[in-house]
Amino acid sequence: MNAILFLVALNILVFFFTLMRPQLTYLLGLTPALVTQQPWTPITAMFVHAGFNHILFNMISLYFLGSFLLRLVGEADFLKVYLIGGLAGNALYILLGASMVPGVGASGAIFAVGGALALMAPKLPVIVFPLPIPVPLWGAMTFFLLISFVMAGIAWQAHLGGFLFGLLAGALLKRKMRGLYRL
Repeated sequence: MNAILFLVALNILVFFFTLMRPQLTYLLGLTPALVTQQPWTPITAMFVHAGFNHILFNMISLYFLGSFLLRLVGEADFLKVYLIGGLAGNALYILLGASMVPGVGASGAIFAVGGALALMAPKLPVIVFPLPIPVPLWGAMTFFLLISFVMAGIAWQAHLGGFLFGLLAGALLKRKMRGLYRL
């Protein structure tokens, strides 16, 4: 099983556990004011989702964006971008988020993957629902990042933190592919 299928399966497994035991969402979700009492939550929150649409869109994005990045950089570097990007997104959420509002989801990690890919392959055509034409990846990522700033209930801080880390990782990985730097 490759890293993407493992991450998708893990996210789905945690989703079903939190459906059966909703109190797990509060134990595993990232509440900035409680992070010192619950230090595991910057990691666990990346695997908890708020509902069916949340996990569906995140896992579709992970599968398609992740598949491209995985082929470009390999499994080890893909996992670094995903996991460190998710942590970077959650760190920015801790710093800038509402202190008592729990944050959940893989979006920061997925924005990191998208940011790295947008820097490494910016003209990669993607379909953005409901547009019937391919859009360059950099445009799609920018569009989704901007939307997260205006939609209520979305942790734009995690999206932004993941995306910024992804851009940095993409630059380092691009240099590494040229043999100049190791991530």
